[in-house]
Amino acid sequence: MIINEMAGSGGDLMPYMFRRRKIGPLVGKRTWGGLVGTWDTPLLLDGGTMIAPRGGFFDRAGKWAVENEGVAPDIDVENTPKEVIAGHDPQLERAVQEALRLLEANPVKLLAEPPPPLWGKRKP
Repeated sequence: MIINEMAGSGGDLMPYMFRRRKIGPLVGKRTWGGLVGTWDTPLLLDGGTMIAPRGGFFDRAGKWAVENEGVAPDIDVENTPKEVIAGHDPQLERAVQEALRLLEANPVKLLAEPPPPLWGKRKP
């Protein structure tokens, strides 16, 4: 999974869960760490609004997780302006390289295709 410093909220939670389920490596930069939710933003008498945190994220041990910390990549890759301007995406390129390496090391075993259904034929 590709992650970067612009990802927050679901962009923090998804890589956290991806790592927790041991689906594969995270490639890129640490996410920004914003999982505390805000909702119910009431209007004030002067037309302004207020926002207050309402929900947080705790791990299974009951400790704050991800918030104000983010999710660190397994493979740290910076997208520098020079490379991006030159038409490259180092994070994507490294993620593809890693995916190909993992596919070679762990080839996909396809199941045999089942026989086609017997359309219009009844069993005796």
